[in-house]
Amino acid sequence: MPLTEGKMTDTPSKKTAMLNHIAQTLSISTHPDDMEREDMERSKDGQSAPVPFKILAGRSNPPLAREIADVLGIPLMAATVDRFNDGEINIQLGESVRNVHVFVVQSTCMPVNDNLFELFLLIRCLRRASAKSITAVMPYYGYARQDRKTTARVPISASDVSMLLEAAGVDRMLSVDLHCGQIQGFFHHAPVDNLHAFVQHVPYLVKEIVPSFGDNPIAIVSPDAGGVARAKMFMEAMSGMNVSNISLAITIKHRRAAGEIEAMNIVGEIKGKHCIIVDDMIDTAGTLCKAADSLTEMGALSVSACCTHALFSGPALERIGACSLVHVIVSDTIPMKQNVAPGSMAEKAVKEKIKLVSCARLLSQAILSINTGTSVSNLFAVKPR
Repeated sequence: MPLTEGKMTDTPSKKTAMLNHIAQTLSISTHPDDMEREDMERSKDGQSAPVPFKILAGRSNPPLAREIADVLGIPLMAATVDRFNDGEINIQLGESVRNVHVFVVQSTCMPVNDNLFELFLLIRCLRRASAKSITAVMPYYGYARQDRKTTARVPISASDVSMLLEAAGVDRMLSVDLHCGQIQGFFHHAPVDNLHAFVQHVPYLVKEIVPSFGDNPIAIVSPDAGGVARAKMFMEAMSGMNVSNISLAITIKHRRAAGEIEAMNIVGEIKGKHCIIVDDMIDTAGTLCKAADSLTEMGALSVSACCTHALFSGPALERIGACSLVHVIVSDTIPMKQNVAPGSMAEKAVKEKIKLVSCARLLSQAILSINTGTSVSNLFAVKPR
């Protein structure tokens, strides 16, 4: 039976009335002008409108997480991250994260495995709590040095960690100075932003240390061939801040075993120059201190170091205190050791040589860019302090 004209016009009006009733109940505007205005606001200046986001801190580096939150002007998310009596990790979120972007700040430093599994459980907890997206903010990416098979029957642990995090449900990864760039390719689904600490280190160095060099030339020293690109970027950044008479050198190490240097050669001219060793991390400081002493013996006027991750394992602080290094500039991607013996070389290193330059502002700017959908490329340029 054909529909009557009355029924054909009545049905749309009923639907419209129903939609308007639902919209009023939910306080949603369905007027075309209002919807267009919202779209314009969302796309203003080519940026996505900011959405709610929260900072969740793991237990690996609470001071850095608090500083990031302070820079962003928001409190850290309420959460319990503790241990049960038998050593199992106890996690409970103290507030809702439904439809919220959450940034989890957790370096996988010592104890590496505990911090890594804690990060895994935090991501799983957020995923089950319906977070809109989860970004793992890993200032220091543990297992990064195991990035390839150097001998038979060994894992590629850097890749396996990325698989673990993606399996947990991470949507994005933010880190500082990955040990090698190919780690970004180990994440098949989650984009990776790898920031560089020299953006913060170079302005500090130029302002606080370079003036003491006078008019003497400067040599930026890479500790190995793999670090030449990093040292070159460092040199170019210093040149961009009007530091002249600067060159590049490379150390060639002959290892007896992992962490043990048998001999060292230098490629480049360092005699009569102030040397700055640039590296991504300091572990036991054996290589760094050997390089510093070798450069001094070869005629360097002074030797300083700029390194991102201060692991300071084993005798690292004692070695730094006893060697010829004058300044050691590091980031706070890993919390600094505080329990040093009074009067020891370790205390000398902490009080006289080590200078801490925070990366909290750099990470905060990256978090804001990720949250608003804007480019992070400006974070790779050095800005005067």
